[in-house]
Amino acid sequence: MSHPAHETIYQSLQSIELIDPHTHINPHAPASRTLADLLGYHYYTELSHSAGMPKDQIEETGIAPKELVRRLVENLQPIENTSQYRWLIAICQKFFDFPFDRIDTSNWEELYDRSEQVMSAADWSQTVLKQSNVRSVFLTNDFDDELAGFDTETYIPCLRTDDLVFKFHQRETRDRLERSSGVSLTGSLSSLRKALRQRFEHFTANGARACAISLPPSFEPIIVNEGRATNSLSAMLQQSESADESQKSAFSRTAFWMIAELCDEFQLPFDLMIGVNRGVYADGVYQGQDLYDSRVSLIQYRQLFNTFKDVTFPISVLASVTNQELVSYAWIFPNVITNGHWWYSNTPSFIQRDALARLEAVPATKQIGYYSDAYKLEFVWPKFDMYRQVLADVLAEHFVGRNGWSEERAIELGYRILRGNVEEIFLKRPMTPMAIEIHDAAELDPLPSEDEIQIVEVADVELVDDSPENTPPDATAIDAQADAEPLALGESLGETGDDDARITPLRDEGTFEPSEETLQLHPDPITGELRMQTSDESDDETRLLDDFGKEK
Repeated sequence: MSHPAHETIYQSLQSIELIDPHTHINPHAPASRTLADLLGYHYYTELSHSAGMPKDQIEETGIAPKELVRRLVENLQPIENTSQYRWLIAICQKFFDFPFDRIDTSNWEELYDRSEQVMSAADWSQTVLKQSNVRSVFLTNDFDDELAGFDTETYIPCLRTDDLVFKFHQRETRDRLERSSGVSLTGSLSSLRKALRQRFEHFTANGARACAISLPPSFEPIIVNEGRATNSLSAMLQQSESADESQKSAFSRTAFWMIAELCDEFQLPFDLMIGVNRGVYADGVYQGQDLYDSRVSLIQYRQLFNTFKDVTFPISVLASVTNQELVSYAWIFPNVITNGHWWYSNTPSFIQRDALARLEAVPATKQIGYYSDAYKLEFVWPKFDMYRQVLADVLAEHFVGRNGWSEERAIELGYRILRGNVEEIFLKRPMTPMAIEIHDAAELDPLPSEDEIQIVEVADVELVDDSPENTPPDATAIDAQADAEPLALGESLGETGDDDARITPLRDEGTFEPSEETLQLHPDPITGELRMQTSDESDDETRLLDDFGKEK
């Protein structure tokens, strides 16, 4: 059962306009064109293959998009329990008005035709961004990307450097660097540094806000002395694929260190995505071959973090088992930032555990809550919505329920890690303030429900409405309001035998003679209040007016 604050917090988080700090979206084709673009996402192909669908049915050369969808739909039933399947259904319901919670052989063709019609609109990408409440997304750009033909305010460039570090022994990589930078690689470290520097100049001039790399579990970035570094570069240029593994390793460290130096110079955050082991399942479908390796440790990066104190390192770890180590490093190192929930840790149960651990221990200003890692815009919304639901649970249960925070304070924390820190860390600008709507107290129910009482686990609670209109008469209270001396009505009713009716004064208020004159209302000389006068008061008034006249 969710905490009663969950829904309020979730709705507020949902209203935040997002900046997605890491995607693989192609800015020239950011949204899908057919349902095959959605179902072709590696999560669905690898899960279907894992559940028994032959690889050749998925990757058959020349297969038509509609035929691929038909084949995948026939194999979706075993994965309906997964979070990834929920993303797919959420997309279809939100963007294509799909009325069902399951895609099967009875409804997929109508869905295919409907979605194709919707996605054919010229402004479909803008529609998806608007409906998803997304302002901009970060890209993953190859180092030789021209960065032309798209809006870099909406699609923010990020320099991806994997090929430069780990594939430099391939002739194609070196040729790409020479062509894009205009620098010939002569075998000197200065030529390599000049070529890399030109790429940083190109990217930052075109709006790049980060540099990124995916790192295997065995990699340890350390300084390589100049002689060893020069020899490794020569081996790459002269021997290419046949170069010794030790030379390849030395060059990878050399290139990585140069890139870190350039991040320092150009003030770019350096995203490190640590722990993926490539090609573990050799016969897997495309992008369904890589797995995490728990043998990785952030101690391998201690020299990097200590050397580049002014470089911000947003760190993603591939598996939840590494999260505690990441929390401890972000706890201690000022330049280490926790960054999202990547790949195999991107399911609700792992997110909940990891997010709570971070929120309990890491400064709020050092956490990037989430990124979608999406290849198509349609996936940004359901992935972020999964995270928002989990984050709302954590904020409601832990910070409101246990720590006693107000809902507004919890929402402010959620806003910071969802949006504010992305602005401050990547965009280098102050966090945009969030306007939190606080409901009028008159609209709120002052009494908790039975469910709310059970959630907070307070025993023996009795709901009492003690407003005056719902309080039964109390004899003691009534007696306290009565005059100590009863009102004498006998004389006023003529029961004493006197011909003149008189009201007996009760508190030395003087005498009162009922007559036409005494029943007239007169203004009080001091307050102006209209009242009936006694004869004594009339004499007092005359004296007061006389005295007032003398003073004048």
